[in-house]
Amino acid sequence: MIEFIGRTTLSTIKQSREVLTLLGKAIYWVVVGPFRGKAISRKNLFAQTIFSGVDSLIIVFFVDFFIGMVLAMQSAYQLKQLGATIYVAALVGVSMTREIGPVLTSLVIAGRVGAAITAELATMKVTEQVEALETISLNPVRYLVAPRFLALLVMLPCLVILGNMMGMFGGYVVGVTQLGLGHGLYIDTTIQFLTRKDILTGLFKTVVFSVIISMIACHQGLYTEGGAEGVGRSTTRSVVTSFILIIVADAILTAIFYFANT
Repeated sequence: MIEFIGRTTLSTIKQSREVLTLLGKAIYWVVVGPFRGKAISRKNLFAQTIFSGVDSLIIVFFVDFFIGMVLAMQSAYQLKQLGATIYVAALVGVSMTREIGPVLTSLVIAGRVGAAITAELATMKVTEQVEALETISLNPVRYLVAPRFLALLVMLPCLVILGNMMGMFGGYVVGVTQLGLGHGLYIDTTIQFLTRKDILTGLFKTVVFSVIISMIACHQGLYTEGGAEGVGRSTTRSVVTSFILIIVADAILTAIFYFANT
């Protein structure tokens, strides 16, 4: 048991150091690279932006819309007993922007985009394409990691904003059609209780989640060993690790924001 704990601890420390090193290199190529005449490929960045953002819109809209509907129905069940059905609008709006929207959208992107990034880079690693890039003097971090990192850093907050709107629209549909709330009353209540702090809190979480997803996915892909079987292991490990770290990071950030305001 002691040997297992020690081995696991050392492995975790080693992988954490590798991820942080990879993050530092990615930030270097994004921030410093252009000033040294070595900017990341615009074509690569555009392709990753389309894949991470535009191609994910449908699933994000679908998930957040129905989550908004479910949240409205579940909250109405309790609030109706208190005669406070109107506050369904406020609950859906604040919950979507502060918590459910950022976390749920990030989990969806981790499962879709993160897994795809890991599988792609892992395949390149086991087929020695990464070594081929180094042979022709192309830095793998600049060519493979930095565009994916920057694309997720930009597109995930955009997806969360749109997802939040879809979630609130789902709550609006339930509130107007099933709870008897007026159109204007529902919208006014949402605006009244939704503050800028709620929106910024969710967006800050999203930035952290995008770093987690991109770095874990790229790290697992670039450190893959064992052929096709290793690709499958790395992809599974990437998704599971991203899910766990997103939930843990969300709990930590929520606690920080909560105690900072009390």
